[in-house]
Amino acid sequence: MARFIAAIDQGTTSTRCMIFDRDGPVAVGQKEHTQIFPRPGWVEHDPLEIWRNTGEVIAQATSGAGARPGDVAAIGLANQRETLVVWDRTTGSPYCNAIVWQDTRTREICDALAKQGGIDRFRALTGLPVATYFSGPKLRWILENHPHVRAAARAGQAICGTIDSWLIWQLTGGPRGGRHVTDVTNASRTMLMNLHTLGWDGSLIDALGIEAGMLPEITPSIDPAGWGRTRQDGPFGEQINICGNLGDQQAALLGQCCFEPGESKNTYGTGCFLLQNTGRKAIASSKGLITTVAAQRAGEPAIFALEGSVAVAGSLVQWMRDNLKMIEKSSDIETLAAGAPDSGGVFIVPAFSGLFAPYWRSDARGIIAGLTAHTNRHHIARAVLEAVAFQTRDVVEAMSADSAVPLTHMKVDGGMTANALLMQFQADLLGVPVIRSKVRETTALGAAYAAGLAVGFWGNTADLLSRWQEDYTWQPAMDPDDRQRRMAGWNKAIQRSLGWQ
Repeated sequence: MARFIAAIDQGTTSTRCMIFDRDGPVAVGQKEHTQIFPRPGWVEHDPLEIWRNTGEVIAQATSGAGARPGDVAAIGLANQRETLVVWDRTTGSPYCNAIVWQDTRTREICDALAKQGGIDRFRALTGLPVATYFSGPKLRWILENHPHVRAAARAGQAICGTIDSWLIWQLTGGPRGGRHVTDVTNASRTMLMNLHTLGWDGSLIDALGIEAGMLPEITPSIDPAGWGRTRQDGPFGEQINICGNLGDQQAALLGQCCFEPGESKNTYGTGCFLLQNTGRKAIASSKGLITTVAAQRAGEPAIFALEGSVAVAGSLVQWMRDNLKMIEKSSDIETLAAGAPDSGGVFIVPAFSGLFAPYWRSDARGIIAGLTAHTNRHHIARAVLEAVAFQTRDVVEAMSADSAVPLTHMKVDGGMTANALLMQFQADLLGVPVIRSKVRETTALGAAYAAGLAVGFWGNTADLLSRWQEDYTWQPAMDPDDRQRRMAGWNKAIQRSLGWQ
């Protein structure tokens, strides 16, 4: 009898493989990949480096778990969603680097699309605003700037997909019969999928000038039949079904056991992503949020979610570490920030590539406001952490207005939840308890749950819910008047960040 489920979590800065038994994680392998910045606002990854790293972390995790052939029941995959890869179906070679979700090179394309119907031109069909965030404009940019790719696409040679498509294709055979698929959660982030039909939409494909033949097949997220077996000579060294596939934030929603409408989670990673389960109803946002697919089991209707996406969270700490050299490692920021009782009136708006939800302003740029002669590096560090919490508060307010469900508590996960100072400030700013789960890597956990549910490794969602455990809860302690004063300062800073580009 199989003992394990394997989960591949391909994120913005690293790739991780985790091995789970029925009670939780037993082994992990992780490796960072290069962040490529060719020009201001451009962010790229090397798809071949990501594929090589995937093989390495699979080997690390399976070795660490002592997994033997037949021990792994199924594989689940989570990925960084909107990042786009275009490659040759015969050779497996990418035509160019992957364009990452944070990249803003498609701003002119998006501005042109929004001239007819505004930023919400496609929202009724896609649940999305017109924004550089999504994959469709990235594909159009590649086709416009690499004419040989369009020619190859018309010849049936060039294919594309988000990172899940790239990895599944490689894992299941690559040029030797690899499956070219994606799931509904990832497809819902392209600006090319119709939320109501869960299929590629011809009117959207035409509007964006895309070659339809490049696109992968859209499938459910959880499927016992899966997307084919891994190849015998691949990283797992045996044939295992890939039965779970979700975008990373949808995977984290599943990992946090947010199975009922109204339940929500917030993940603090490179960016910050708050999702609320809305059940089988796709709620149209009027407050700057995204309507997205949360998951779909084979043979069942899709489950939807509202999402607030913040572009810069953990990456702001990395910027402070790598660009400003104010800390040696990311975890040092908590100690540095604790050297001041507050930010001293300093606010940082990290609009490095514009502002995402709920503003959707690609013309915004980062600012530091409120500096005085009293300001020191402790205040700056504090303002960095507070910026993450302020952005989350903006999203929470929008979500409460859209869903008519007031927030009573917030489940949190991701690397930044190790920062107790940030989590306490987040609870203070929201005025509700902030609850950290015992397993913080809920993205990988959700990918494992998807695959495990598909093959019966776990019985049902009630079984999973019984296994969810709280690690720590931060209770709000801030005076409401103080909270309002701080939010007023943040709102002033937001206004000053707009219109720079």
